[in-house]
Amino acid sequence: MKPRDKAHIWWASNNYFAVGDPSESFSFIKDWVEKKIRRHMGRSRNRRGFGWKRWSRRWLYEELKLFNGYQVRRASEPKALPA
Repeated sequence: MKPRDKAHIWWASNNYFAVGDPSESFSFIKDWVEKKIRRHMGRSRNRRGFGWKRWSRRWLYEELKLFNGYQVRRASEPKALPA
């Protein structure tokens, strides 16, 4: 596992985005990683674009084993007391 992959898993599993609504951040990260993978695969094959028609989202996550476990887990106790 590459260090970059470990960082993504750490963000998702250690409540990094515990303050505020993390679903927007998770969705941004997921889309950003997916675009980076698509762009890399396209360039390695001397093709332009992101390959939206060439590689389905399902194929990326099943065949390449991209991390897809982004979820929000609420802590039972707040991290800080309200002022």
